[in-house]
Amino acid sequence: MGTHLVVGAGPTGAGTARKLADLGHAVIVATRSGTEVDHPGIEARSVDANDATALAGVATNIDAIYNCANPPYYAWDADWPPLAKALLGVAERHGAVLVTMSNLYGYGPVNEPMTEGHPQAATYPKGRVRARMWQDALAAHNAGRIRATEARASDFFGPGVGESAHMGSRMVDRALAGKTVTVVGDTDVPHSWTAMDDVTTLLARLGTDEAAWGRPWHVPTAPALSQRALIHQLCEIAGVDPVKVRAYSGFELWIAGVFSKTIREVGDILYQLEKPFVIDSSDATEVFGLEATPTREVLSEIVNTSISV
Repeated sequence: MGTHLVVGAGPTGAGTARKLADLGHAVIVATRSGTEVDHPGIEARSVDANDATALAGVATNIDAIYNCANPPYYAWDADWPPLAKALLGVAERHGAVLVTMSNLYGYGPVNEPMTEGHPQAATYPKGRVRARMWQDALAAHNAGRIRATEARASDFFGPGVGESAHMGSRMVDRALAGKTVTVVGDTDVPHSWTAMDDVTTLLARLGTDEAAWGRPWHVPTAPALSQRALIHQLCEIAGVDPVKVRAYSGFELWIAGVFSKTIREVGDILYQLEKPFVIDSSDATEVFGLEATPTREVLSEIVNTSISV
């Protein structure tokens, strides 16, 4: 049995590594800093993932590589292409499966629930970057150089997703404190939210099941809820009166963008939060038997984790 190499130790990478180790696989997590993951079956390595030679040398035989890296949002155009190229090279050198954690940016605006069959038609830079990464991986797969697959998810929610997520700790802390929550986009349009635990479950499956290779998969995702509805359901579970939910004005976002390079980048993807943004994940459920964790269960876990901190 070869090694499963996870690149990145954020919530996605660390969670995937734990799932793989629990399944009995030898797991290495590679980051620049050598970040440790709290599991006895996981080895941490300090390596620059852009250096294909160094990354390929972390193990004699790599069965699968999981791209769970997370370059700074404002630097995708510069950072993703060389990193993706390096991971392709390592996968080819080892004859490994390349599993990429991706999102829905590549589709661009779509006026119906998104399926894996929708074209990668985005015209803005971040969407084109993500689409090109999959096109390159699929071309290598079709040429027989590697085996490739990709997981695509909507916005993450769940314990540990961090404060930068739309439904991350910043929103949770304010809601549980009974304070007004301010969100990006329309407060009341349907939006898909993907549970982090479902993301890592699917990633671990994609690298170990040959039925997954050669195509992308949507992570099992519960029925869409608006931002207001999700926040109010969180309040109900926590026993807190429903808080006020308001949207940032265009002027507020502009001012914030003056001081934040990340917020400055939000303009291209506002369509995801101003109009219905819904994912169809039925393929993964049909093929792998994986069901989305019910939203109420995820929110209960968020509340319990927040209270115990």
